[in-house]
Amino acid sequence: MKMKTAIGIDLGGTRIKAVAVDESGRILKEMYTPTADDDTRGWRVAVKNAHTSILASLNNPESITGISAPGLPNATNSCISVMPGRLQGLENFEWASYLSTRAWVLNDANSALAAELKFGVAAGKKNVILLTLGTGVGGSIAIDGRIYQGAFQKAGHLGHMSVDADGLPDICGMPGSLEDAIGNCTIGLRTRGRYHSTQQLLDGYRLGEPLAAEVWLRSIKKLAVGIASLTNILSPEMVILGGGITSAGDALFKPLADYMDAYEWRTNGNRTSVVKAHFGDLAGAVGAAGFALLKAEEQMK
Repeated sequence: MKMKTAIGIDLGGTRIKAVAVDESGRILKEMYTPTADDDTRGWRVAVKNAHTSILASLNNPESITGISAPGLPNATNSCISVMPGRLQGLENFEWASYLSTRAWVLNDANSALAAELKFGVAAGKKNVILLTLGTGVGGSIAIDGRIYQGAFQKAGHLGHMSVDADGLPDICGMPGSLEDAIGNCTIGLRTRGRYHSTQQLLDGYRLGEPLAAEVWLRSIKKLAVGIASLTNILSPEMVILGGGITSAGDALFKPLADYMDAYEWRTNGNRTSVVKAHFGDLAGAVGAAGFALLKAEEQMK
């Protein structure tokens, strides 16, 4: 019996990442190409060329496809229905007909969780939360082993939860959001212009600079409050942290563990494990492929 394979394509703002994976999660082929986000909508052609190239390398025309993209998908995951501001033409663009294959589309943060559920640190888990810590804070929720997208496909925007009701509004109007508490987008504001990136802040923290320590630990404290709140609401088995900020390593995870000891409600001694994501740069593409395999399995039941 031929092993099932899937193609995963991550449509990023600057690069398109494409992979082929088998049902065990082994990456069979990978490639990168510029997105070409311009007035000609060249990103469509770039995606199609990447898909054609990956498919030809597999010699398996039955391979299915998953697309990871920014924005909110429609109810059937056949297209992105809401994506303002960039990638003009992405909204309501039907990928299955364009690529002549079975294809499903999902939000990029949901795709990262799909990778971990299918092949990564959450394999075999049922109830999981993922937070991506980078320029902003993305998120995704799995309930009973399936990505939860909610009404209007909006679920998982965990970065826009409030951890300070008196804080400044974020881009969605939420006061004191988790995204603004720890995302790279607010470093200048949080440090009164002293630091301009999370890496600079971390360098200062490791050197013992008082302002860096104050800002960094306050940010992690708010992250812990957010995670503890989510454990009370959803009671997951695991919280996964991904994104560039997790490269801080112990400088992130050790104080976070200390704050979680203080804030997490651990009924009967049960605690939620907080772990680093397994997949890095290719998480979106691998997750899109994993999501396609999951959807295909659902159709067969």
